[in-house]
Amino acid sequence: MKKKKILIGLFLIIAIGISVLAIFLENNSVEALSKYGSRGNEVTQIQTKLKRWGYYNGNIDGIYGTQTVNAVKYFQRKNGLTQDGIAGPATLKAMGITTSSSSSSTSSNASNVNLLAKLIHAEARGEPYTGQVAVGAVVLNRVKSSSFPNSISGVIYQSGAFDAVSDGQINLSADANSKKAAQDALNGWDPSYGAIYYFNPSTATNKWIWSRPTTVTIGKHRFCK
Repeated sequence: MKKKKILIGLFLIIAIGISVLAIFLENNSVEALSKYGSRGNEVTQIQTKLKRWGYYNGNIDGIYGTQTVNAVKYFQRKNGLTQDGIAGPATLKAMGITTSSSSSSTSSNASNVNLLAKLIHAEARGEPYTGQVAVGAVVLNRVKSSSFPNSISGVIYQSGAFDAVSDGQINLSADANSKKAAQDALNGWDPSYGAIYYFNPSTATNKWIWSRPTTVTIGKHRFCK
């Protein structure tokens, strides 16, 4: 009888231990995210990027306060993300911030191809194939430039950078042609000849863009530095 009670007690202890472990894992196995009250390097990265892109005007102090929440909401609203003010996986990915739970490099490359393809599809569908690759090359040339964000997602989602992001067309599914063009651009083909801007002369109203030196014209787009 005594032995039976001991066994029952052990089972209860084990059951409680498993329950506690399950709760712990549930609360701690989610992907990294920053929200109101968070502190640390990830918050500093968020503030730095948002300030560089014109979303955030506060101090870069690594503290996720009200100003940071509002800046994140502004970024989310402009880029078709859920406006909750929380820098979760989707928002961090859009900012080009990697976390310890980020996908492998293969998965990351696939993600870059898909995002670049969506931008190409939204901005240049109907254009000659070479012109579509050139649009992808412009994004990659910006990534290499110190004047722009240092990631594909950062460049694409930079405030005011692309009309397709502002009007939501970036959320359209890319077709096979756009995906191929994205891969060609990532493989190093640059029909834009190093351009970091492009525009349609028939619709452009910004006088500044007309002052940029032209590298090449493909289809309806003029590419320039």
